[in-house]
Amino acid sequence: MYSQCRAVGCPNPARAGTSDGLGRLYCRKHHDHYQRHGSLFKPSYKASELNPFRKVALKWLEENREDAWVQNAVAAVKQLYQTAGPHVEAFRLRGLKPRQRAWAHWARLRTSGVDPVKVVSVWLAVEMVIKSDTQPDWRPEYKRVQAAKVVHRMASGSHNKWTQDRLDGSGSWTQEIHVYPHSRGRVLRHIGEDLEKACALLAENCLDKMFVR
Repeated sequence: MYSQCRAVGCPNPARAGTSDGLGRLYCRKHHDHYQRHGSLFKPSYKASELNPFRKVALKWLEENREDAWVQNAVAAVKQLYQTAGPHVEAFRLRGLKPRQRAWAHWARLRTSGVDPVKVVSVWLAVEMVIKSDTQPDWRPEYKRVQAAKVVHRMASGSHNKWTQDRLDGSGSWTQEIHVYPHSRGRVLRHIGEDLEKACALLAENCLDKMFVR
């Protein structure tokens, strides 16, 4: 019943047909790729592909801050910041549901002081890079995941450092902890959906003004 992965051309068995999980549709390789990138086959865009569009979008947004659609999108992102709840350290995310982890991400952006305009520019950049792609994945989920992955990197992880005296009195030692949230799974879908709702009207009404093939 689960003898083969449903990805076209894949000879591997679905995870439910092995001892590697309960998924009935895809093998481990395609399942992991889908979780990380939002597509079974297409990888995420590289920074070198996306950054030129981010610069174009950010420049246009800075020059049109008084535009009603821009103000609406920026206000929507600020609202995400304000309603995200308290800041949660990255090492305390384990056990939280994806929706809760997504809210924690918006709270980290707020705490880090990330300009909402830069967050909005990410969505516009993803819209533009997909439009310029000769072999795009047009599915909404792929677009959401691509934007979420970039925004996810804009909020740094948790970093702690402390010093303790040695028990033998010979001095002290310093310990550091650096924890970064994983960029995959349902949390990316939630972040992408939040950002899409915030920027949908702006993209619909203004994308053609800034996009040049």
